[in-house]
Amino acid sequence: MTAEFLRSTLLDAAGFRHAFFTRRGGYSPAPLDSLDFSGSSTGADGLANLNAAARVLGIDAAHLYWVSQVHGREVVVVHGEENRGDVLARKADVVVASSAEVASGVKVADCVPLLVGDRASGVVAAIHSGWQGTARNVVAAAIAGLRQVSGHRGEWVAAIGPHIEVCCFEVGEDVAQQLAACAPERTTVQRSPGRRPHVDLRTIVRAQLVAAGVADDAIEDVKGCTKCDATRFFSYRRDGQRSGRLLAAIVARAPRIRREQTS
Repeated sequence: MTAEFLRSTLLDAAGFRHAFFTRRGGYSPAPLDSLDFSGSSTGADGLANLNAAARVLGIDAAHLYWVSQVHGREVVVVHGEENRGDVLARKADVVVASSAEVASGVKVADCVPLLVGDRASGVVAAIHSGWQGTARNVVAAAIAGLRQVSGHRGEWVAAIGPHIEVCCFEVGEDVAQQLAACAPERTTVQRSPGRRPHVDLRTIVRAQLVAAGVADDAIEDVKGCTKCDATRFFSYRRDGQRSGRLLAAIVARAPRIRREQTS
């Protein structure tokens, strides 16, 4: 069985193996059918899903890392030598991989998954940005962590994956105001008579990437609304506790060799 996934042309062009996996092409039974990465998929089914994702990414499954996400700003750096179980237990929302053939991943079911790579160093990050993480600007913490690991400003390329889009992300006025303040120069909240505000998380996290130093034309939108599309995506807003989790992951690569000019 082949895991289904979406890709970014910008990340592909920069040489980064990656995937925004859908819920299709896995081994978990209903209602988590079928490519589920939540804690509910354990045992043989969970291992089969992990191996299916690793095959798509072209790496050893032991080198595909994610963490216990808590809607914060903590960054975990992995090199491929860590015990995978220990990393999975870490509380964080960003995974940075600094060694070639090591993958950073995050799990989502409406929250925003972002994948970022540095064209020069090959260092990558997977970022989990739910509305609370977005309000706390986890994106800025992730880019700062990437800079620290890479040792320079970076030549970033990024992709924003499927999540709950503005059509479905209805919130209270207090949350809408918090999120609007994250990107005051852009229109991020839609209001209309008789309904609660709807927030555009995609526009907000793009603005946060740009503010952190990623060029706007180096950011790609990989579209899809998790709540609208039950065929391809899990959604906590739609399914509650019956929802599985989607995986987004990116593989680090070797640094680009710079040719020194000689006179």
